[in-house]
Parts: sequence; structure tokens; C-alpha cells
Amino acid sequence: MGKTELLIVIILFNILFVMFIVAVMVYIINYRQRKKEYLNEIEMKNELHQRELLSTQLEIQQATMQQIGRELHDNIGQKLTLVSLYVQQMLYENKAPEASERIDQVSQIINQSLQDLRSLSKTLTDDNINQKEIITLIQEEVDNTNSFRKCKVSFEHNFSQLDLGFVHKNVLLRITQEFIQNSIKHSGCQNIFINLNTSEDILWELTICDDGKGFDTKKVTSNGIGLTNMKNRAEIIGAQFSLESKENEGTTLHIIFKKQS
Repeated sequence: MGKTELLIVIILFNILFVMFIVAVMVYIINYRQRKKEYLNEIEMKNELHQRELLSTQLEIQQATMQQIGRELHDNIGQKLTLVSLYVQQMLYENKAPEASERIDQVSQIINQSLQDLRSLSKTLTDDNINQKEIITLIQEEVDNTNSFRKCKVSFEHNFSQLDLGFVHKNVLLRITQEFIQNSIKHSGCQNIFINLNTSEDILWELTICDDGKGFDTKKVTSNGIGLTNMKNRAEIIGAQFSLESKENEGTTLHIIFKKQS
């Protein structure tokens, strides 16, 4: 074999070797890309499954609460009403002043308990979340908190109307309730500020902050202020969650849900 033929063989071998290396690299790149797409698809399916599971759990929870409310009204409520009538009859028939006074006290306690029971039953059976807009639900929570005069809660928004499904409204309302309760219980705050806004790329953006004593977020445990619970609620619907707090500087909660493209 001459030098020319040997050179051609070497060149062909090098070309084939390079082509083989390129083919292997292309295969590896395609494999990694397909693997990444597969993992992303699995992750998206898991997220979708979690959201559907949350929606189902919330619907079951709502149905259960409504059933409990109906049972309270139809069963225990009727029995308390009957007891109240019996006590009133005893009060009417009893002639001893001392006994009558005690019977009257018992009657007042029963009537107050019956009133509280009816109020609780109405709360459980009244489908507030489905029937009302989130703006109204949050405002009612604010008004209810302010009525106790433990701290001042302010609510602002830039929505004329915000139509959300049950899951989103439930998540927003429960997170708001939990933040308010935790702030009052743990932070010693005087003010809580709630903002719910929208923009070009954001469907809704919830910001809640207080002027309490704050805390070290690195030291928060599962038994703390419910940070994990609020975070899980936000993440299940695909919202971005952040919470910042420093000692003596208050706490700020920020949740963003972007518009779906």
C-alpha cells in the first residue's frame, strides 16, 4: 500500500471517527433533552394532580361543613328549642322566687346557646365562598377583625371586579385569615395592611404586612406561625410565595399569581 493510499485511509478513518463522536454527542444531547422534557411533563402532571386533589379536598370539606351545619340546626337546635320551652314552662308554673330566678338564668343561658348555635349553623351552611367575590370576603374578614378592636386592619385593592374560582378564593381567604390571626396572636402589632392588586401580567397580587415585633424566619418550625401551611396553599395553585420578617421590623407576606399564557 502506497503512502497516498495510507493517507486516504487515515483521513477516512479520522472522518468516520469524528462522525461517530458527533453522532454520540448528538444522541446524548437528544437523550438528555428528552429526559428533561419527560421529567418536566411528570412534574407538570404531579402539580396538576395536586391542584385537582386540593380542589376535591376543599369541595369535600365544604360539603362536610354544610352537612354539619344542617345537623346542628335540625337536630341539636331543635332539642335546645324544646328544652328552652320546657324551662319557660317551669318558670311560668314555679311560684318560689328564688327558684324562679335560677330557672330564668338557665333559660337565658339556653337561649344564648341556641342563638350561638344558629349563628354557627348559618355560617357552616352559608356557601359564602362560592356566592361572593374575594373582595367582599376579605372585606368581611377585615370588618370582623376590626370589630374586636385588637388591632386595626386596612384593606385596599385596584379591582373593579375579580372573578375567581372556588379554589383561588378559598386559598386567598384562608391565607389572609391565617396571617391576621398569627399577627394578632404572636406579633403584638397595632396595624395590618392588606393589598390585593392586578397588573398587565399578573392576575392577582396579595401583599399583607404588619407592624409587629417580627421574627427570624430561619427559626420558624412547623409548629410556629403556620408559614408552611400558607406556603403550601400558595404553591398548590401555582402562585409565587415569599415571606420576609425581621425582629422589630414587622412581617410582610407576598403572593403573586401570574396570568396564564
